[in-house]
Amino acid sequence: MKKFKRYLVTSALPYANGPVHIGHLAGVYIPSDIYTRYLRMKGEDVISVCGSDEHGVPITLKAKREGVHPQEIVNKYHEIIKNSFEKFGISYDIYSRTSNEIHYKTASDFFKKIYDKKGFIEKISEQYFDPEENQFLADRYITGICPHCEYEKAYGDQCEKCGTTLNAIELINPKSAISGAKPILKKTKHWYLPLNKYQTFLEKWILEEHKEWKQNVYTQCKSWLDKGLQERAVSRDLDWGVPLPIDNSSGKVLYVWFDAPIGYISATKEITPEWEKYWKNDDTKLVHFIGKDNIVFHCIMFPAMLKAEGSFILPDNVPANAFLNLEGGKISTSQNRAVWLHEYLEDFKDQQDVLRYVLTANAPETKDHNFTWEKFQTMNNSELVAILGNFVNRTLVLTKKYYNRYVPEANYIEIDKKIIDDIKLIQISIGKNIEEYKFRQALKDLMQLARTGNKYLAESEPWKLKKTNPERVKTILNVSLQITVAISIFSEPFLPFTAKKLRNLLNFKTTIEEFDWNFETLPAGHKINNPKHLFCKVTDDEIEKQIDKLQLRIKKL
Repeated sequence: MKKFKRYLVTSALPYANGPVHIGHLAGVYIPSDIYTRYLRMKGEDVISVCGSDEHGVPITLKAKREGVHPQEIVNKYHEIIKNSFEKFGISYDIYSRTSNEIHYKTASDFFKKIYDKKGFIEKISEQYFDPEENQFLADRYITGICPHCEYEKAYGDQCEKCGTTLNAIELINPKSAISGAKPILKKTKHWYLPLNKYQTFLEKWILEEHKEWKQNVYTQCKSWLDKGLQERAVSRDLDWGVPLPIDNSSGKVLYVWFDAPIGYISATKEITPEWEKYWKNDDTKLVHFIGKDNIVFHCIMFPAMLKAEGSFILPDNVPANAFLNLEGGKISTSQNRAVWLHEYLEDFKDQQDVLRYVLTANAPETKDHNFTWEKFQTMNNSELVAILGNFVNRTLVLTKKYYNRYVPEANYIEIDKKIIDDIKLIQISIGKNIEEYKFRQALKDLMQLARTGNKYLAESEPWKLKKTNPERVKTILNVSLQITVAISIFSEPFLPFTAKKLRNLLNFKTTIEEFDWNFETLPAGHKINNPKHLFCKVTDDEIEKQIDKLQLRIKKL
């Protein structure tokens, strides 16, 4: 396996046309954060970047509906998303935005370099035009009947009901989403990236050199390559976006699929003047965290762009997740059918790690998964409270009761030595699974530590041995405290707020600067702090409130 000197971790840029919801978190942002936190604890040179994608058509549509400029929309949602990520503990090195001046320059320079190498094809084609608004229509500005499932509100690029990718001219009875007028076809000139030119390169790079990629990623890429790649427009007729940086291109901007991933580069530039070593050195490992709807863009189109430009490295892995459903139905930003992160943080104060835990344990790593509030409650109460929290609390309470909060001396026998050895094996397993993007399994490994601790206490029964064999009780509590220390270390990538609470309770390496991935034992005589509960139960009333809120939104559709 190749050794890397540094890591660059990117997370798909969320559209700034709405807040972040639990589907985004489970699919992209929690996995990315787990991976990045783990690398930092290992002492790796790692940068994690993300930012708002502010030039998508959904943004301009929302602005038109609300009668405001697109900049007002993106300013509003950029702040909501950024603040939500920070409160939720998503630890980016930067959360940038594609309306920044540095991004405009970076995207323009990227386009210009390919253009100067004659890497684009100029073509005149017929596209839909709104005669009443006197403007060309992006695919999302056109609605009509889906030719496949007859859904009456399909967009010009995709039917949200059956999921089929469409071409606007395929729609039955198309109409402008702006004015409602029947669009006409009109000639316009655009620039195209000849993806077919990179077909052979991509087939070798993906199908032969990256067979280790997730099956869903590999299969989707193969499907596209098997069909044969086509030219794809990199410009469009709009007044919102990065202006095309060439003469005689007034009213044209970079297509958002071309513009957005360059945001990873511009964000890195904002962090460090040494940005090129993260983007242009072969000893950097580039990893894209995305959802399955972005696989083609990050595995085929962006690599083709990077290859066309000529000086950038390609991603080592693109661990895309499937979709998370909500109470048996699809999550939809446009229909307000979602659990929004900023609302969760208001409704469940100081319970960030509960949602992180539930979404990681149910992450759609290989196929779509379903989130229910009932499952959320059950996992909190029966796992976080009853297993992890219970073990930690029993250990700390008994240490206070028997030894005035001082770590007792130990005289390990075989069963104790095996548990210490098991801790080290679990640590290895957690690390291996994180490095292989198997975050659900890594979290199971962590919880296995707590289960082991509960089992050890239940079978040892120190409360019964205290009078008959007090020396043995010292060892039992010592071992239990070592398990607790291990949990405080290994939980950091998954449950950072809990890990911090636990380190404070243990009076152990309370600042992240002195904290790393190495397992250390608490020495005898070390004094811990007073016990406090790590988690609290989620009540039936809290769950009913969330279900009622969702049902009310669905009724308004």
